Amino acid sequence: MRIIKRLYWFVLKSFLPLFAMTFFIVLFIVLMQFLWKYIDDLVGKGLSMDVLGELFFYAAVSMVPMALPLAILLASLMTFGNLGEKSELTAIKASGVSLIQVMKPLIILISCISVGAFFFQNDVLPKAQVKMWTLLFSMKQKSPEVEIPEGVFYDQIPGYNLYVKEKNRDTGMLYDVMIYDVSKGGDNSTILLADSARLAFTKDSRFLYLHLFTGEQFENLREQRALDRNVPFRRETFFDKEVLIPFDANFNRLDEGGMRKQYVGKNMEELQATIDSLTVRVDSIGRGYAAELHQSAFPIILSGQRKNSYMGAESRLPASQPEKETEKKEEDVKVSPLNVDSLIRALTPVEQSDLIRLARSFNESRKGENQFRAQMMRDENRNIRRHEIELIKKFTLSVACLIFFFIGAPLGAIIRKGGLGTPLVISVLLFLVYYIIDNTGYKMARDGHINVWIGMWLSTAILLPLGIYVTIKAMNDSSVFNKDVYVHFFKKIFGIKETRHVPAKEVIINEVDVKRARGMIAVLSAEATVWLRRHKRPQGYFKYWEKGFALRDILRIGGQTDRVVEYLHDSRNLKVVDRLNRYPVVKRLWIYRPVSRKWLKKSLCWFFPAGLPIYLMSVVYFKRLRDDMEAIVKTCDEEMTLLRGK
Repeated sequence: MRIIKRLYWFVLKSFLPLFAMTFFIVLFIVLMQFLWKYIDDLVGKGLSMDVLGELFFYAAVSMVPMALPLAILLASLMTFGNLGEKSELTAIKASGVSLIQVMKPLIILISCISVGAFFFQNDVLPKAQVKMWTLLFSMKQKSPEVEIPEGVFYDQIPGYNLYVKEKNRDTGMLYDVMIYDVSKGGDNSTILLADSARLAFTKDSRFLYLHLFTGEQFENLREQRALDRNVPFRRETFFDKEVLIPFDANFNRLDEGGMRKQYVGKNMEELQATIDSLTVRVDSIGRGYAAELHQSAFPIILSGQRKNSYMGAESRLPASQPEKETEKKEEDVKVSPLNVDSLIRALTPVEQSDLIRLARSFNESRKGENQFRAQMMRDENRNIRRHEIELIKKFTLSVACLIFFFIGAPLGAIIRKGGLGTPLVISVLLFLVYYIIDNTGYKMARDGHINVWIGMWLSTAILLPLGIYVTIKAMNDSSVFNKDVYVHFFKKIFGIKETRHVPAKEVIINEVDVKRARGMIAVLSAEATVWLRRHKRPQGYFKYWEKGFALRDILRIGGQTDRVVEYLHDSRNLKVVDRLNRYPVVKRLWIYRPVSRKWLKKSLCWFFPAGLPIYLMSVVYFKRLRDDMEAIVKTCDEEMTLLRGK
């Protein structure tokens, strides 16, 4: 128990520094991504460092849900990769401690982090997002710093266009200045020309102060109308003139109340209450639209149908029938369709044209009205989905932290590579897959293509089996990333031909008995010759599906070949050893006998689209197998000749 406790502290001490380092690195990266996204709204506004620092702080808090899962994945990969690379994990397993026991303290830690992430999402994140977006929108609305360029018109001052031909950056003087005051409209603009000017702000930073020297001013004496050709204007010559232009350069914070009402500023209780109220509202609006459509659809024609049918029914009833029976008959009377075509044909051509025009106008009006209502309903439903998405997000972060840990820790134990190399590449690739799937599901849920819960849990449903798979493989010490295993598997599936590589030994311990070697070679040559005599041509289609290749003979010849190569490898004759490389590798392939069940054999045999291609492949492999047998016989003859010479 004491050793286990020390092991737990050792694992925690190995994980926590890496987790802290990777978390802040990833947080810095995503924060830089946020900065580059909104750099145009921040640069050139003259914002103070405390305002920018406040924005970056709230942005960093808002980016925690993106940085936390990646940091857990990378830190767990590096921790167990380091343990595996230094053989510490092997020593721990050799002492009887399983991988789950090694992971136990981190499982408890990550579970606590997941619970904390839930409360962070529910309580802290909404407040941080409200402040961040309020600050960001306030910065977007702030007027930029006045930096008038030379030789072009500057239009960043609302209602004014300024042109400066030349500037003296040392003294701040502007030369050859043109000012167009278009605050009253382009046709009623006031024009100011000055040889030089000086630009400054008032003390409260609400006005732009221009001190003009030696110039003229032109303005209309009355407002110009559309039909006016000549408008009286006033011309003023000045030597010294001061102009105040409204330009608020202060940073004004917006009210946070509007952002708190949005989905990003609500906790679970507020989101659920909003979803319930919006759902009731949408349902009531939908019922109102449906009732209105039902009542207003061709009201004149429907009322005329009912009236005519009721009048016809009353004329057919006897006069002595009670009034209640008359009302009952009126209810039971079926409404007969109104012949609209006959009514239209009774009109004159001019009246028909007017009627068609009115009908088209009526339909266009109703179409626009219904489209507007449909758009309103889509907006309301979209608002509901956004609240549902934000509600589910409160849980997805916690689950993602657990899944990424159960992916990263077993993968680190399997690949046994520490540092920032391989773990970083694997973490980034896995997180990119997670981010793409999660973003795709989010957009599909937001736009209503799939259910909200399906879209938001899509990434979890895809990565959860991966976490279970790598955890099981790591517990069983499976070679998931062993290249040779996959190469051998694909060679076996596709029947890729292998070549022997038998190098000469520098030190030989077991001497080769020539008589025994010649006997083994003679047996191998005889078996290969017998096989060639029995299999001169490929099997027929039906015989192939009935019996297949003689696997016992093939495996016996392949095993005998391997034994001959292994025994003669100790030969001192280099020519004998060199000839061993000419022996082919004979192994069992699936194409020799694809299936073993009789019903499946018959199904593939009679289902030609599937059975015929497999049979044609078997013909190719049969020819290759004959070539291997012929190579065995030939190589055996060469080896016998070399051994006789010895």
